[in-house]
Amino acid sequence: MTSGPAAPHPVRATLDDLFRRALARRPDDAALIDPPDRATVTDGSPRSLTYAEADRAISALAERLREFGLSRDAVVALQLPNTVESVIAFLAVVRAGMIAAPLPLLWRQADAAAALTRVGARALIACRQIGEVDYGEVAMQLAAETFSIRFVGAFGDSLPDGVVPLDDVFAAAIDGPARERNADAADHAAVVTFDVTADGIVPVTRSHAELIAGGLAVHLDARIESDATLIGALALSSFAGLATAVVPWLLSGGTLMLHHPFSPQTFAAQRMRSPRAVAVLPGALVPRLADAGLIGGDNDGAVVAVWRAPERLAASAPWTGGALTDVAVFGEIGLIVAQRLGGLAGALPSGPLTSPRGATDGIHVLDVARSAAGTLVLSGPMAAGGETVDTRYPCRIDRDTGLLTIDGPPPGLVSVGGYRFALGALQELIGGIEDGGTLAALPDMLAGHRLAGAGADRNAICDALLAQGANPLLVAAFRARRHNRAA
Repeated sequence: MTSGPAAPHPVRATLDDLFRRALARRPDDAALIDPPDRATVTDGSPRSLTYAEADRAISALAERLREFGLSRDAVVALQLPNTVESVIAFLAVVRAGMIAAPLPLLWRQADAAAALTRVGARALIACRQIGEVDYGEVAMQLAAETFSIRFVGAFGDSLPDGVVPLDDVFAAAIDGPARERNADAADHAAVVTFDVTADGIVPVTRSHAELIAGGLAVHLDARIESDATLIGALALSSFAGLATAVVPWLLSGGTLMLHHPFSPQTFAAQRMRSPRAVAVLPGALVPRLADAGLIGGDNDGAVVAVWRAPERLAASAPWTGGALTDVAVFGEIGLIVAQRLGGLAGALPSGPLTSPRGATDGIHVLDVARSAAGTLVLSGPMAAGGETVDTRYPCRIDRDTGLLTIDGPPPGLVSVGGYRFALGALQELIGGIEDGGTLAALPDMLAGHRLAGAGADRNAICDALLAQGANPLLVAAFRARRHNRAA
């Protein structure tokens, strides 16, 4: 094992700096490991890459993007499952000096084309299939609808005509340098993710420093050790997914075991392989996995519970296992990290937050306040552009302790398994398809909400939604009701 040069302060580094620091220390150690059930998710057998192998693949794909004439700061969209390719593609875009734009997997033409047009995406990287969906074909449809896209590449077999195959980057022997940046490289845009507000889809651009600040809060407050193994079970298409898995992995210089959400059997196999691994999980799943004996044992690794519906955190089940860190996520605006003490989820901290919490030499990562309207406001190093942003989450702050309680979701928004929807827009869409067609959001203990649709001709509504490229969760709201009626 070799030692590398002194690393820059994490918040002033770039993502590529962090990867190269780990590469210098552990070139022949495991960096990325595919889920063992990869064959049920997408093409190919599970991959396992050392840091040196990952570095060559990243450089090869970065060079491929340059060969296609993409300039510095070009936006490159990614729509990939939780496999090695997802991380390699993300880091390759960054190494090429471009901006990654990961798309949620359930987005089809209706949402994805609008989002990509808005950010002027120049390229799209996908895969041939995820489950039963041909994402190679989806990519071609998106390119046809998005005027700015000039390059479509994909991993996998039997790709459509016009899609450039990318699997060969794993056999390349390129050792390419990072694209040169100015002294303020850490402040340069690295990623754009997409939030959903009552007014629709909003792109949120973050610099390396802002994304690393989010990951640093998780890394330090969860006390993730150097060279740790992490099991990442959140999709990498959001600020939360990147900040809770990819950035802590880069900061620790350890191993990232990817898990495509969600298979209890696969997770059990991964825990058996690495029982001390830090498990990064959707918060709502944590009690169920603990009851099943898959987490929380005396010899198990720490758990990071990510709450995409943070208003549900206070009512979460007591925790009796080992170390548990809660991460409350506020769309693409920011996240607040709090260690679980005494088994019950406590109120969240407010004010200027440093990580690790309580340390005299902690790193400032976020500022948390309550607006005059009684809503949560975030600003500081983690916030996009350093701006002060109102999350619209109603909240209370105890005057004596400074602790924060989230009272509910933003008005007009519903969360379904990590996907946010503007309910009014969905109801308007359904009403436009069928006069009298309706859509409701019902509380769900696991997913936050579930969508339930009603209409005189649900078949016709489903067909119309599919033709428009609507999110499958919306289509399922009408299919599920039809199936239950038949049963």
